[in-house]
Amino acid sequence: MIQFTHVFKRYPGNFDALRNINLQIQPGEMVFITGHSGAGKSTLLKLITAIERPTRGEALVNGRNLLRLPRRRIPYFRREIGVVFQDHKLLLDRTVYDNVALPLIVTGTDEREVPRRVRAALEMVGLLSKERMYPITLSGGEQQRVGIARAVVNKPPLLLADEPTGNLDSALSDEILDLFLDFHHHGVTVLVATHDWHLINRARKRVMELNHGELVRDTGAAA
Repeated sequence: MIQFTHVFKRYPGNFDALRNINLQIQPGEMVFITGHSGAGKSTLLKLITAIERPTRGEALVNGRNLLRLPRRRIPYFRREIGVVFQDHKLLLDRTVYDNVALPLIVTGTDEREVPRRVRAALEMVGLLSKERMYPITLSGGEQQRVGIARAVVNKPPLLLADEPTGNLDSALSDEILDLFLDFHHHGVTVLVATHDWHLINRARKRVMELNHGELVRDTGAAA
């Protein structure tokens, strides 16, 4: 699913955000990526989604070499990846339903199929009754669940989450974790970048720790 071999990411000014990263994540694994602020967690996710390209090394995701992936193919590559952001990135002038439907519309899903897929995703995160509401009227935890529904509506085999509970209290964080665990149990590969050790300890899954751009700990296969 994901294999990095001697991957470096250098930004202008000779700043190495990632240095000599070697990792392999199997299909269906759930992995937590942790480390201090600026350790390289978000940069790693950006490489996996082809938002950024490695400076050197080999990065394979879903069988594709990211260094050789043509720019025109990136949108198609990303259809196989769901991404959950800390700040939700919802369209505030669109309803919950419309926010979740957007990826389906962009990818040209049969319009007759869209309602079923959207409502299935909303039911999965417990928000079907709020499909006609606007995000601004929802709580922070509900907005995050809308973001998760949008990320999984295309049924991607890979789900990434960048600090998904950073703005939530512990009870809501546990609810979000339970959703990710459920997706994992259904065969989705899940990567969660977080510094929340409560979530990491509760999930009891594989942990990769970054420190100043280097992978300093990897607990191995998921428990």
